[in-house]
Amino acid sequence: MIDTTPSVALVLVVVALVTVGVYLMLERSLTRVLLGVISLGNGINLMFLVAGGRAGVAPIVGLGEPEDMSDPLPQFMVLTAIVITMGVTAFGLAMAYRSWQLNRHDEVQDDVEDRRVARRAAADQAAFRDEDAEVTTTLDEDAAQAHDETGGERP
Repeated sequence: MIDTTPSVALVLVVVALVTVGVYLMLERSLTRVLLGVISLGNGINLMFLVAGGRAGVAPIVGLGEPEDMSDPLPQFMVLTAIVITMGVTAFGLAMAYRSWQLNRHDEVQDDVEDRRVARRAAADQAAFRDEDAEVTTTLDEDAAQAHDETGGERP
């Protein structure tokens, strides 16, 4: 009988990586969100490898007995996930760099349109009515009143 019990240390590492990843993804800084995506991706990849069973002989026909071979499916899935995580990381880095170029910070700010939707929801108004015709402020006035959490000046 083959022992497929996972290592407790690896399970704890998976839990820690996923927990840290989720926590960082809930932040407003794009850099922290990016670190959270990387941590979450590594945790999930490690979980796939732990769930794939014990290490064994390379899954190549002729090198060993079939019961001694590793399952190749989790390895293929992890390789694919690594490529996808690398692509998401590159895209997130590009967004964070562009945000830094434009605003000198990488904080995600509240959108003016989000404020409008929240105002309509708070007033319990129907979504099909055209509230833009009744609003007395312009988008520029709404943007000037938007809260800047970073304390930086607006360009």
